[in-house]
Amino acid sequence: MASTGQSPCGRYAPSPTGPLHIGGARTALAAWLSVRTVGGTFLLRMEDLDTRRAVPGAAEDILEDLAWLGIDWDAGPDTDSSYVQSRRKALYEDALACLWKQGRLFPCKLSRKDLRRLATAPHGGPPHLPYPASLRPRRLAPDWFEHHRDGQASLRFRVSEDPVTFEDRVSGRVCERVSESVGDFVVKRRDGVYAYQLAVVVDDLRMGITEVVRGRDLITSTARQIQLFEALGSSPPAYGHVPLVVAPDGTKLSKRHGSLAIRALRAQGLRAPDLVGCLACSLGLRSEPAPCRAIDLVDEFSWQRVNKDPWVISGGTFARLAVP
Repeated sequence: MASTGQSPCGRYAPSPTGPLHIGGARTALAAWLSVRTVGGTFLLRMEDLDTRRAVPGAAEDILEDLAWLGIDWDAGPDTDSSYVQSRRKALYEDALACLWKQGRLFPCKLSRKDLRRLATAPHGGPPHLPYPASLRPRRLAPDWFEHHRDGQASLRFRVSEDPVTFEDRVSGRVCERVSESVGDFVVKRRDGVYAYQLAVVVDDLRMGITEVVRGRDLITSTARQIQLFEALGSSPPAYGHVPLVVAPDGTKLSKRHGSLAIRALRAQGLRAPDLVGCLACSLGLRSEPAPCRAIDLVDEFSWQRVNKDPWVISGGTFARLAVP
């Protein structure tokens, strides 16, 4: 789905809201291998749109942990501040102006509470009703966009009624009608924070990203992002959504599982080759979790080998690998 003629370019885009955990490291390894195996460029981008949630020092720690794993990058926030989302606000505003000129934006003063109230009212439909087209304003002043920075409204993207179909490298063909699943979605919050859906599309477009590798929990964002790519006059990248790392009870592991943060595992004495070997085995690249370096896996990677099922682990999964 990526634009033809572009050199292969992938990225990993963590948020500095806490330490890099095992799931993020696994996704980063898959993203790195996918583009390195075809001789492409790998970029690192720090997604800190809501700076209030950023943890001091987390960005630097994430970079250090990735380097410890043997994952390198050709450009990133350590050498160029343009790879930090909070420094790219002018680009997001330019994209919004482009969408406004096409008639794809409108202001919305309804809060989430208001929408929940509408959804649960008599005959209002199910509680997770998508934003209904009936709420779109029938008429807007020609210059409304120029005055939208008053903090009184969020900006919503007017979605297309056409279904979006894409081939995911792990899940296969996915088809979604965004107008029915989500409806018109927010691209800029009323507090001035740009929405993830907008920022990630603008960044991937501007950085020449041809493939996006991320966790399967984000596959539901893809159809919306494809509509934004097309509205901004670009073809979307190829997508690969890696199955999640989950606890034995099936819940997704995240940064709140501190014992599975890379820094915590390092402090326990875990060596990088041991962890990389476990990650490679969990992805289906190797049959046994034998120690190896990230660079050793470049010639072995293929999307056909990547496991389609979640990786179930517990806090003690890596205990036997730690050095006393």
